[in-house]
Amino acid sequence: MNRRVSWFSCGAASAVATKLSNPDEIVYCDTGSEDSDNHRFMLDCEDWFGKKITVIKSDQYQDTWDVWQKRKYISGIAGAPCTSALKIAPRLLFQRESDVHIFGYTADASDMVRAEALRQNWPALDVETPLINSGMTKAGCLAIIEAAGIKPPRVYAMGFPNANCIPCCKATSPAYWALVRKEFPQEFERMAKLSRELGARLARVDNQRVFIDEIPMDQETTKPLAPYCDFLCQLADIK
Repeated sequence: MNRRVSWFSCGAASAVATKLSNPDEIVYCDTGSEDSDNHRFMLDCEDWFGKKITVIKSDQYQDTWDVWQKRKYISGIAGAPCTSALKIAPRLLFQRESDVHIFGYTADASDMVRAEALRQNWPALDVETPLINSGMTKAGCLAIIEAAGIKPPRVYAMGFPNANCIPCCKATSPAYWALVRKEFPQEFERMAKLSRELGARLARVDNQRVFIDEIPMDQETTKPLAPYCDFLCQLADIK
């Protein structure tokens, strides 16, 4: 029988996708660079799932900073090396050819594009996207998490759209980087210094690439996503 594997990312969407799917294995790729509260969320989700989460990690790199510094590349036309080193490489070592892979892509437009890109780039993978199939959005997933009595990772309340690494080098929005500067000033300064050293203009302002320390101090930040529950939440709860 094919093993059904849910790829848990410490975010609300992957948690709901896992709960809906009841997989054989729940796997988390530890990047070493996420907010500390994500670990608390993972433990809460284990209780919710009634299953332990398998944690896998790169045996070559400690965290995202280690990848960027050793490869002397942060993000650009060639993509983000941290994704391939810390998520894809460990996944390839763990997975089996016959696995069914469950991902928490939502029915939001940007996630649907990412899901389609995954299928095109990895055509051999047997991929399930239960949230897209159900029409479930990120806001709906947050509502389900809260209804289950689980506090979402604290970065959502700060205004971050996902519970990803801090910072996420793939972000180009000046509002995102302004939020990192506000909530995680040490990480912002470290990235500002490293990106200058490597010549990586990570933000885009008026369709021009700029260094993140060039973003105006009065730049507005991203805002918290409000949980929104419609009839789909009830269907998910019943299921």
